[in-house]
Amino acid sequence: MKELIRKYTNRASRFAPVHGTLVHYRDEGKGSPLVLIHGAFSSLHTWDSWTTYLKERYRVIRYDLPGFGLTGPSATGLYNMSTHLQHLMEFLDMLGIEKFHVAGNSLGAWIAWECALRYPKRVLKLALLNSAGYLEEDSIPLPFRVARTPYLSKVVKYAIKKNLLEHFLCQVYYDERKVTQVLIDRYYDLLNRPGNAEAFLKLVKSPYIDHTRYLQKIQAPTLVMWGAEDQWIPVSYAERFFQQIPLAEKLIYTHCGHLPMEELPEDSAKDLHLFFKM
Repeated sequence: MKELIRKYTNRASRFAPVHGTLVHYRDEGKGSPLVLIHGAFSSLHTWDSWTTYLKERYRVIRYDLPGFGLTGPSATGLYNMSTHLQHLMEFLDMLGIEKFHVAGNSLGAWIAWECALRYPKRVLKLALLNSAGYLEEDSIPLPFRVARTPYLSKVVKYAIKKNLLEHFLCQVYYDERKVTQVLIDRYYDLLNRPGNAEAFLKLVKSPYIDHTRYLQKIQAPTLVMWGAEDQWIPVSYAERFFQQIPLAEKLIYTHCGHLPMEELPEDSAKDLHLFFKM
């Protein structure tokens, strides 16, 4: 752990107990609070480029979800949506944040829109980047499908190899040239933080209820952002979120995969800011 902390923290990194778990987070910039929530297999580092641009305009808060990054496994061993939301609210209460903008990617976007549903008075505006949440087979990202397969789940738990992780990364990026060795090393190192692989399997097996039928009740103005070449969650789902959420706008990025904030960081961050300042 000491080597991971040395390698993947910086001056902005902080650790604080939240819901019994020591959470790695970064709180940078000034202005209206903007909470950024990463997806599965990822960490707060996925927002590095966005933070560079947005911290001049917002108080940017990002954290490693329980079971990922340097935060590691949840103290409760639970990874269902209610637990994620309770964890998020306790984290924000600890920071003294009552109202906030929130943006998420994939699983993080799912947490974000569930948050907007459950806490409408706290969420100012919402951005969904290649959001998960529809529980249909073609909208379930590949690692979740792998982890649901009995034999392959043992591979995930006991023998995660860099070439398997590189394969996943090449799927989420449209431009595979951006899948650098530094990127592969970071994903590999943090996935293999003690307890994270086991936590991911618990996450996959957690009971999730499909709340997409309630999307029409989201009150926050919402920007649906999607990479057109997403191999994990098809771009057709962008239209579904756009149609279901009342105050929604939609942006589709060509030549972009599952991670617009990493593949097109400047363009997507500017688009987010333009939407949030309206």
